[in-house]
Amino acid sequence: MSSSFNGGAKIGGGTKIGAGLGRRSVLALGGAALAAPLIGGRALAGPGDAIRLGAPFHRTGIGASYGRWYERTATAALARINAAGGINGLPVEMIVEDDGTDPKRGVEVIEKFATDYKVDAVFGHLFSHVVAASAPRAGELKMPYFMCSETHALAAGRFNRYCFQPSMTDVKSQIRSMGPWIANTLGRKVTLIYPDYAFGYDHRDNMTAAIEAQGGKIVASIAIPPTETSFTRYLPRIPFDTEVIYHVMVGPSVLTFVRELGEHMGSHRPAIFGFIDSLEAVPLDQPQLDFLEGTYFWEGMPRYAQKDQTEFDKTYRTALNLDDTGATVGDAKDVATYSHMFSVWETLYAIKAAMEAADYRGPAQKTDMLEAMEATAGFAESDAFPQGEKLFNGRTHQAFGHQNISKMTGGRLEVVSRTTIEDTLYPDEVDYTKMSF
Repeated sequence: MSSSFNGGAKIGGGTKIGAGLGRRSVLALGGAALAAPLIGGRALAGPGDAIRLGAPFHRTGIGASYGRWYERTATAALARINAAGGINGLPVEMIVEDDGTDPKRGVEVIEKFATDYKVDAVFGHLFSHVVAASAPRAGELKMPYFMCSETHALAAGRFNRYCFQPSMTDVKSQIRSMGPWIANTLGRKVTLIYPDYAFGYDHRDNMTAAIEAQGGKIVASIAIPPTETSFTRYLPRIPFDTEVIYHVMVGPSVLTFVRELGEHMGSHRPAIFGFIDSLEAVPLDQPQLDFLEGTYFWEGMPRYAQKDQTEFDKTYRTALNLDDTGATVGDAKDVATYSHMFSVWETLYAIKAAMEAADYRGPAQKTDMLEAMEATAGFAESDAFPQGEKLFNGRTHQAFGHQNISKMTGGRLEVVSRTTIEDTLYPDEVDYTKMSF
């Protein structure tokens, strides 16, 4: 495995928490005087007066629950960044556009950010089919594009030098580190249930390789359209000799999926390992989820505050007005997409670090900023990176971090295993630094 990374100091540190969690199409959080044009009732600063970031969030479509929390997290992070002086003394503005969780709309939004708003960089896409369509266009427009996704397509070399994933680990990395635990702890005959699009295929292909590497076997591979509303016709395809059901589902019907899986399996079930995607933003204290007691989940960042909770996690929860269960304070039903949305917070701080390393003040220093990002070796665990330390591979533009395996215990998710960063590494498949800008 390749574990060498480009040189450069680890970047971390925290700053004072800012204020304000308001939602609007344009968020100008620095308090600076702004000039025309007007967007969504607000005025944008002129060139050189502010750092402007385009935020394509999934406000609608199957990713809407994620988009809502990505936006809320980004707003909180930018309030904090601006309260501490912005980036290189400039306030930071965020311009939000809804991509509808749709690839075609994703491309249109990238074009709008580049040609209409003329932003300095774009961040925020999550769903991999939207990323797959948007990343090539970002490269054609020479627009810095920071993904808050889990797609392996970037590190696989399918994109371009303008694309980065500086905080969120990709599916290959996640599965590579956890596959041995699943096979050695739960079983080696595995049924895969996953969404029928690029993100699901990443899970199918990488989990198949990971289980087979442990001498196991995929006994069934069940792809389900992400817009499906009932799953009963798929579940009979689970073979009787299955030792582990591995599930990862997304979309508005995830609770239906989990409930119907429980009804189908009954009390005599195999071991179950799921990605928390199947229950992101879903309260766990529901009777139809009782059957999940004793089952396991991947979590990027643990939803429930753990016994060894860090001060960084406490600061992050406070900034987002979240309690120890990952829900909005005073509203237990308003549950965050906690395992994914940290990537928005951390990506904004990664952009800040790269811009400050390049003394970035405008598009003329775009290349300097991108090269500074490539020279970054990683990020220290801190208020800015509350999920944990990261290694960053400047050649593949991909971050590597810790993964958490949690067990449903007493209606809570308790971390039972945490991988090392070394467990998540794999050989390089591309070197973007050899590409031209």
